[in-house]
Amino acid sequence: MERPGTAYTIEINPKIPKRLSRLEELANDLWYSWDRQTRALFARLDPALWDAVGQSPKILLKRVDERRLVEAAEDPEYLYSYNRVLSVYETEHVDASHGGGTPLLRPDDMVAYFCFEFGFHESLPIYSGGLGILAGDHCKAASDMQLPFVGVGLLYRQGYFSQTIDAEGYQHAVHVNAEFDDLPVLPVMREDGGELRIHVELPGRSVAVKVWRVRVGHVRLYLLDTDLEENAERDRNITHRLYGGDKDTRIMQEIVLGIGGARALAALGIKPTIWHMNEGHAAFLVLERMRRLMRERGLDSASALEAAAANTVFTTHTAVPAGHDRFAAETVAGYFEQYCRELHLDEETLLSLGRTPGGHDFNMTALAVRGSRFQNGVSRIHGGVSADMLKDLWPQIPPVENPVSYVTNGVHVPTFLAPDWTEIFDRFLGYGWTQRVNDPACVARINEIPDHILWSRHQFLKSQMLLLVRDRIASQHNRNRGSEAHLDRILRLADPANPDVLTIGFGRRFATYKRATLLFEDLDWLRQIVSDAKRPVVFIFAGKAHPADEPGRELIRQVAKVARTAEFEGKVLLVEGYDLRLSRRLVAGVDVWLNNPIYPLEASGTSGMKAGINGVINLSVLDGWWGEGYRGDNGWAIKPASDALEQYQRDSEEARTLYELLQDQVIPLYYNRGNIGYSREWVKLAKRSIASILMQFNASRMAGDYVSKFYVPASQQGRLYRERGYDTAKTVAQWKARVRGAWAGVKVRRLDAPKKRISYGEGMRIEIGVALNGLAPEDVTAELLLSPADGANGEGTRHALASAGPAGESGEHRFVLDLTPEPCGRIDYRIRVYPCHSLLAHPFELGLMAWA
Repeated sequence: MERPGTAYTIEINPKIPKRLSRLEELANDLWYSWDRQTRALFARLDPALWDAVGQSPKILLKRVDERRLVEAAEDPEYLYSYNRVLSVYETEHVDASHGGGTPLLRPDDMVAYFCFEFGFHESLPIYSGGLGILAGDHCKAASDMQLPFVGVGLLYRQGYFSQTIDAEGYQHAVHVNAEFDDLPVLPVMREDGGELRIHVELPGRSVAVKVWRVRVGHVRLYLLDTDLEENAERDRNITHRLYGGDKDTRIMQEIVLGIGGARALAALGIKPTIWHMNEGHAAFLVLERMRRLMRERGLDSASALEAAAANTVFTTHTAVPAGHDRFAAETVAGYFEQYCRELHLDEETLLSLGRTPGGHDFNMTALAVRGSRFQNGVSRIHGGVSADMLKDLWPQIPPVENPVSYVTNGVHVPTFLAPDWTEIFDRFLGYGWTQRVNDPACVARINEIPDHILWSRHQFLKSQMLLLVRDRIASQHNRNRGSEAHLDRILRLADPANPDVLTIGFGRRFATYKRATLLFEDLDWLRQIVSDAKRPVVFIFAGKAHPADEPGRELIRQVAKVARTAEFEGKVLLVEGYDLRLSRRLVAGVDVWLNNPIYPLEASGTSGMKAGINGVINLSVLDGWWGEGYRGDNGWAIKPASDALEQYQRDSEEARTLYELLQDQVIPLYYNRGNIGYSREWVKLAKRSIASILMQFNASRMAGDYVSKFYVPASQQGRLYRERGYDTAKTVAQWKARVRGAWAGVKVRRLDAPKKRISYGEGMRIEIGVALNGLAPEDVTAELLLSPADGANGEGTRHALASAGPAGESGEHRFVLDLTPEPCGRIDYRIRVYPCHSLLAHPFELGLMAWA
């Protein structure tokens, strides 16, 4: 019955007893997102409320019954756990001497890591998927390693959407405003007691930006917020929603992240020596750093770009062209008109930083590449794909040699390894094994875990997963007004009390290239696979499509349609509300993790790593990380079909491989149980999966790779370019301008008569003449590339030609090489010349090359 009058709401917060006062401190440090003992402290106060508030410590402390807090403060067992957590917390995160960071970085180094989204835990919903989770894992690993590291992002009022799916399979996006007081964030305060604000200029106005601080163990994350009363409504909405709004909203978000982020760090007195852009969303920070260098150091724009780029790292995460942000040149010119006036910079110079050859739009990835000297993809395959995608930015360099490298992603083991495995690993690998996870001898002890213990623990985790899946599906089914009898039919195989059914999981973003529906390519064949009553199979699908991605939403409808058919009902389950909690349960509880993207469009795919470390076995296309992780004995691989085929043919070929693997290997191996109740061979495969993936694909290895491959060189290059009032940056900028101006006139020709045949051990002299067009001989390197004609024996070798003075009266300069080739048989060799300077970060960073 509706009651008259206005309903007012008030929240009555309990007082935390003095003996438990530091619970508030723990609730404001995302260390709890990977320390389970800390989370257990909060869960024990009120388990039902803990789940109801989304496992948010801060909200729990606001809503828990005060009597429960008083009881806990008098409970010796709870106090013991509380004090034990505090002891570990102080040892790990207050005592700066513990861990020691890395000796590779200097004491004054600081990494600033910019990203559009960060995924630490469901209690801070400012992430959508893989990019954010990866950024969160990067920060957690940096904390574990005690790296000098700060993160910079945006604090979204709504974050990403929550998902519901109706009876017809249509996805509905539910957006909820967050109360920042309920999040583990605190405003940054000035010395005078006021909240820190910085300002960012947009056309005709200045936008105020509030700075929030998030504690992530040793790491600090600074989040920017424009939802302030002093801003106009359209500017308050800039940080309203992650990946929401139109192109204008997106460019304003990226201006706030890049320019506002750099200004926030300056206002905080933080002086990064290494700048890391995780995706191109933050690339406008390059322009802000140029602005500061031009205003404060008097540099011209070219020198400022060299100085800013010298210590900047750029990581790209997408192999799909649509994943690279582009804005109309006119739009960018409008937003940066004041910038250009202030810096006496012509509009075309600014726009050229974001243009690709032949393009008109402003490409944020192009700006990120030109504004950095260290670039990488996120797996070995993706590194090659990215080098090819970005080849136009180094137009004369073969893609295989351009500066794009790679660091394969890893996952934060303490976050994604189920607690039940942690206990077992402590017993068999030894206490402190997480610090030795990269040691083969340590990880090899996985084999010492008795088979029956590994199997029973996985079955328990599977039961826990099925409980959550059943709860989500029941909620979904009841909301869609389904009957109880029908729900029982749907869930008959997903039985936590009988977790012996082979369960295969697919949990990821519903984007077309990830091919969620490849499994349904031949429904007749699939029907045969799942119809054996003695060997049942359940497929669990979960994931979101972007609300504006209609093809992705259609994939969800296709899965729902198959799941509703009589022959697949209960054997194909679609679970709504994909989030970190469901993800953690799935990757620890299913038996097989399925991933079948279109090769080579899966940049990395970290969900398979999370599954693998939990003893779940991967069944995946050899793309992304699995191209490195698959060893023939630790899972199953779907070899990509020839890219010469039409896409429908590739789908058909790879679906056939998937069906064959399921029918001939996966299902028989799982159900080959004999008299002991489980398959010994399956358990051996699970152990190999854990051991191989745990050691190679963890976030500490990933962070260590970034340190050695990029952070240390970037720090060194940045210091070099700052020397003597940025004289080095000026020198390099001037040299590059001179080389670019002359290069069109640089020509290479052969002076000697090429020999067709020589005897083994016989030498040959190579002589070339180079028209340098005003350049000096020391401005270039002349090089011979030697390789077998059939390419069968590797990539070959490089041999430098020596400067040998003028080549007669032709005006050319002569370069020579005396070479005695080692291999017999036919060999190919080519001769090229490219600019060289000892101060370059990469020998081919100019993208210029001339061939004989």
